[in-house]
Amino acid sequence: MTTEPDIAETANTTRIVELDIQGMTCASCVGRVERKLGKLDGVEASVNLPLESAVVTVPAHVSDEDIVNTVNATGYTAQLKKAHQEPGPSSEGEPAADGLEADGHDGSHHMSHGGAASQLRPRLITAAVLTLPVFLISMIPALQFPHWGWVVLALSTPVVTWSAWSFHKAAAINARHFSSTMDTLVSIGVTAAYLFSLGQLIADPMVTAHVGMDMGGHALYFEVAAVVVTFLLLGRYLEANAKQRAGDALKSLLNLGAKDATVLREQGGERVEVKVPASSLVHGDEFVVRPGEKIATDGFVVEGRSAVDTSLITGESVPVEVGPDSTVTGATINTSGRLVVRATRVGSETTLAQMGRLVSQAQSGKAPIARLADRISSVFVPVVLVIAVLTFVAWLVFSGDVEAAFTAAVAVLVIACPCALGLATPTALLTGTGRGAQLGILIRGPQVLEDTRTVDTIVLDKTGTVTSGRLSVTDVVVLGSRSRDEVLSLAAAVESASEHPIAQAIAAAAPGHPRVSDFVSSAGGGVRGTVDGLTVLAGRAGWLEENDVVITDAHRSALAAEQEAGSTAIWVAVDSEVAGLISLQDTVKESSAAAIERLKQLGLRPMLLTGDNAAVARKIAAEVGIAPEDVMADVLPEGKVDAVKRLQSEGATVAMAGDGVNDAAALAQADLGIAMGSGTDVAIEAADLTVMGNSLEQVAQAIELSRKTLGTIKTNLFWAFFYNTIGIPVAALGMLNPMVAGAAMAASSVLVVANSLRLRRFGK
Repeated sequence: MTTEPDIAETANTTRIVELDIQGMTCASCVGRVERKLGKLDGVEASVNLPLESAVVTVPAHVSDEDIVNTVNATGYTAQLKKAHQEPGPSSEGEPAADGLEADGHDGSHHMSHGGAASQLRPRLITAAVLTLPVFLISMIPALQFPHWGWVVLALSTPVVTWSAWSFHKAAAINARHFSSTMDTLVSIGVTAAYLFSLGQLIADPMVTAHVGMDMGGHALYFEVAAVVVTFLLLGRYLEANAKQRAGDALKSLLNLGAKDATVLREQGGERVEVKVPASSLVHGDEFVVRPGEKIATDGFVVEGRSAVDTSLITGESVPVEVGPDSTVTGATINTSGRLVVRATRVGSETTLAQMGRLVSQAQSGKAPIARLADRISSVFVPVVLVIAVLTFVAWLVFSGDVEAAFTAAVAVLVIACPCALGLATPTALLTGTGRGAQLGILIRGPQVLEDTRTVDTIVLDKTGTVTSGRLSVTDVVVLGSRSRDEVLSLAAAVESASEHPIAQAIAAAAPGHPRVSDFVSSAGGGVRGTVDGLTVLAGRAGWLEENDVVITDAHRSALAAEQEAGSTAIWVAVDSEVAGLISLQDTVKESSAAAIERLKQLGLRPMLLTGDNAAVARKIAAEVGIAPEDVMADVLPEGKVDAVKRLQSEGATVAMAGDGVNDAAALAQADLGIAMGSGTDVAIEAADLTVMGNSLEQVAQAIELSRKTLGTIKTNLFWAFFYNTIGIPVAALGMLNPMVAGAAMAASSVLVVANSLRLRRFGK
């Protein structure tokens, strides 16, 4: 079972601080911020490059100001993420979403990505417009004219200064703190190419006095500097747009909430409808939801019946029927009747806010495999600088060719920028968890991705997971002189006065039943009442016998037969004589059989866990495709933990799927806990994965999505490492032009983000 390390254990002495951080450009920046924050006593930080954010675990003796100042002293700009305060009152007066802004998580980030793109656009356009003639003149002899070098100098100067300013500024800030990042490599490479060319032009003004030189026959590298800057700016521009798309899933999720609510207020002794912002609702408010409107916040139905489209939250397409006392979730859509709902959760307490909080925390975390990339990136840039110097010296010593030495060294600097490494993990995590949220799947953190890869056994709680959890009448066994319909009608009449689930199922089976009087209920026994002048009893055998009803061996044989068939049977007696048995069964969900087959295809061994008797359990297992030997029946709630432990002791890596309330302890014990249903606090705390719907297919979908996300991370990291591993020696050997290196470096980052964005199509 995965838990957030140290946070739960030290909840009383630590807090979570979320930061917005500007100025980070690569994995080296991420590692540097984490190392600096980690030097503070008791502080742990996880920095996310695409989100430009950090989640910091802070002990009581470290202030928020200390955290912000530490990041600022590192050379970046940090500020506390603003928790959006609901404008209206709330029961506890706390922020709405604990770090979530009104328009969705890290609205500033989404703005920053869009803002980054808009800030980059004029610099990119300028660079592209000026670089094109620089490249053409420098590389095509037919376009050259006397002293063309001075024109190229004039055109390239704005490119390597104004357009490339962000690289130079970041490099200078890092240098001031005796550190280096990818911007250092870019700045040094571009500046070196420009200054070397400028020096050549000043030292030998006649270097371009003649025309007709073959390509590369001159000693100027202005086109190298200009083209590298243009390609890198293009890469950053595409990255900024791609990052925004990667975060769109979570942003759209948190924008689902209703903006307005029609509240019922007392005015002049009458209840009138008043339209207010949904954010101003408080506990106990009653509000009207008309057909087609979104439910403003979590609550329960006070009045009315309707069907509610919950697909926005649960991912399930079939509307759910609701009536008085039914719970409803904010952001779901009322499809038909008028409802009056009483608010029970508002602001940061709502299911939608919890989902956003959970997903944003997951996106800020790091999978173990990503830590390796961070450690490598932290020493990568200094190593590259050394390699570039050695390359220059080696070429100078062995060839004596200054130009060749310079070209090779600049190519090493440009090709080695570790942008792709920094983007490999967070973009995949951002996209995967965001897509999961759209499908009603909440992934608790990056470690869960690793856990889904290793599980080989999945234990499924029967009631509410494999079955609907709702009993329905399947048969009426006549044991006396009365007809089947009469037995059911009389039983329904007396059971209609009881709130027990079995009683309600029987009452629902005969909606036209007569009325009951003189009703008596015995907890754990049964019910008794007068219906049309007849004394009717329904319940267990002991209850009937207490009321002087004789049950014969033949009657008991009939009961045994029903139980063997997997039914729960209720005795019915009329005027002190046994009239019959009513059989009920928990119905298997339509999706369960297909879902279990899909789990098998994922390499998992499905097992059924239930407190029901073995006959019922085996019947359900047979319907959904679970082998008889994989059924664990007659297991009490406290025994579910022992069942999971036993499987683990036998060498199995166990996933457990349950409703997240009765099964909380077993979910916690499992290597991978999967909570189904409501997304309650208990479910979220106990489980690694929460599926907001009630379909077992979502469990299989959650495991598959988690594995695909992990696979995408690994693919990204492989190609990022492979790219740098191959690129650096090729550049050092003089086999790579710096312009091509710049294009390749920019392309690698864009490709990593594009590969991650493929997760947006999962499940479509």
